Amino acid sequence: MIRYRNMIRPELDLALDWAAAEGWNPGLDDADAFWAADPDGFFVADEDGRPVAAISVVTHSERFAFLGLYICLPSHRGLGTGLGLWTHALAHAGDRTVGLDGVPDQQANYARSGFAHAGGAVRHVGRPAPRRSDRVRPALAADRAALVALEAAASGWSKPAYMEAWFTGAPTRTTHLIEEGGEIAGAVTLRTCREGTKIGPLIARDAGMAADLLHHAAATVDTELTVDVPQEAEAFAGICVAEGMVPGFSTARMYRGNARPAPSGEAILCGVATLEIG
Repeated sequence: MIRYRNMIRPELDLALDWAAAEGWNPGLDDADAFWAADPDGFFVADEDGRPVAAISVVTHSERFAFLGLYICLPSHRGLGTGLGLWTHALAHAGDRTVGLDGVPDQQANYARSGFAHAGGAVRHVGRPAPRRSDRVRPALAADRAALVALEAAASGWSKPAYMEAWFTGAPTRTTHLIEEGGEIAGAVTLRTCREGTKIGPLIARDAGMAADLLHHAAATVDTELTVDVPQEAEAFAGICVAEGMVPGFSTARMYRGNARPAPSGEAILCGVATLEIG
């Protein structure tokens, strides 16, 4: 018998293992930051005490939630298990606008649940020229509040608990930033993944700053970099391609509800934090 319930914390590690098996390549220290975003926002379909499907609907604020980590074991696909869990989890969002990043060939399925297309991102993978910049420095604990505000201004969505945890860092996750005029103007977070290194968010005021952050990130690791570049960041996508990063996998950003992101200030979101939590 299938029942739908909230995850317990160890089951998030299990869901991320499933995500790795699907080729999603999560970060080694993602779980704690994800959980901090909303511990009540993770769900499983349970069959006789064994999780067989997972999903997250994390409530980032009073107006915004994000759906991700939607995975059903192959043995339970096509049986309605995943759809039942989807319906159960979406109730957690209440009347909030819900966003998701999904593969384009699932858009029709998401549309049937009230989601509308609103853009997307293209993944770029490669090894940019490693070049440290004198104007880039490691983020400190005292920078955290400003970094959270910077990401909110660039993405157009407030995600305070998640970003606070993300910018706190971890053994395999670090953030570097650029200051201008006494304030943080750009930043990049790197995290070691099951394979290689992902960067995100990457936020910059202009293409030159974005390039400096990309090159500096490449100089801090010995692996390929992966970044999911929003459609709006065309200039940065061009920089990635010029640096030999290959565009490939793409996702569609979709929303259910009336609210839409409202970016503010000079900062541009050049690379999303994660496709799982937003």
